[in-house]
Amino acid sequence: MLRWARIATLATLGMTVMASLVMPGIGVLREPDPLRAALGGLGVTLFTAAQAALFYAAITPSVRGRVQRLLFAAATVASIPLAGPLAAPAWETWAWIGGAVLATAPLVTTRRWATLAIMAAATATSAGVALWVGDQVRLYVVITLLLGLSTLAVSGLHVWLWNLLLEAHEGRAAQARLAAAEERLRFARDVHDLLGHDLSVIALKAELAERLITLSPERAAREAADLRRLAATALTDLRAAVHGYREVDLPAQLAAVAQVLRSSGVRCTVDGTAGELPRESAAHLAVVLREASTNVLRHSKAAWCTIEMAREAGRVRMTVTNDGATNDGAGPSTPDRHSSGLRGLRDRLAEAGGTLRARAEGDVFTLEVTL
Repeated sequence: MLRWARIATLATLGMTVMASLVMPGIGVLREPDPLRAALGGLGVTLFTAAQAALFYAAITPSVRGRVQRLLFAAATVASIPLAGPLAAPAWETWAWIGGAVLATAPLVTTRRWATLAIMAAATATSAGVALWVGDQVRLYVVITLLLGLSTLAVSGLHVWLWNLLLEAHEGRAAQARLAAAEERLRFARDVHDLLGHDLSVIALKAELAERLITLSPERAAREAADLRRLAATALTDLRAAVHGYREVDLPAQLAAVAQVLRSSGVRCTVDGTAGELPRESAAHLAVVLREASTNVLRHSKAAWCTIEMAREAGRVRMTVTNDGATNDGAGPSTPDRHSSGLRGLRDRLAEAGGTLRARAEGDVFTLEVTL
């Protein structure tokens, strides 16, 4: 989506560049003086190239555009003496350049008053050039305003929509990162609540036992025994907590994955239920579910995703479908048999008697697991 939107925006901005090149270029062709025509052609070419570079920077997030803005300003100033008198008064050459400057002003600066000042300066300069070459001031101003405002209405809308699309894409990625961070914080909070008190007591008792070794060996031995008991209890609690995290609640996993996808801008629906499943089967399905949701978020441009669960002849079938082509995660090299890519998952499911099939039909990608 981003690639095609960028191409469409470039095509629209290209029309502005063509107007900046073709219409003043007519003035170059109509100029009888060869030297003046050569200088004017140089001015028009420099201005058009600087404007194209500025447009490219405006829709390329990796380019900051400061150098392009400076070059555009320099090319605009240089075009006044070079292209201003071309074919005058038979052709209003710089009026067309002034219109292009007016239309490009919002890309030169993000400040509203500075943008309006550039537009006003372009119009005033067009009027000044008309006075300089002895042409009609009103005609120059009308051409500059009509060309500039009409071009701005078209190209400015595309640039605005492009920026909105970029912000939406960045927001989607930020929401996915936020959901993962919230899960990490929840796990860290649970571990802190579980072990914080026990570890504090262990530290105090260890300090006390260290002090009592020479003063009261018997009491130090009792404190050491308490240390061993507390450490064993803390270890048991930690193992129970980790076991609880490893116990897979597949309905909860489905709900969590659906919530993450929805928070990332993907319409997600969950249909059907698999009922009660053995722990090992639920664990396998949860791994595939997490891999499928990761592919949707990282490797596709999906707008919707459907997760279907069903029981058929004693087996469980899970189908994940979305409207964006995904990457199987294998990359150019072969993953190990327990990797997180779909190829590794296929081998892992085969060990448990299951199958995994992936297929793409147009823009729709389907991942089907039977276990």
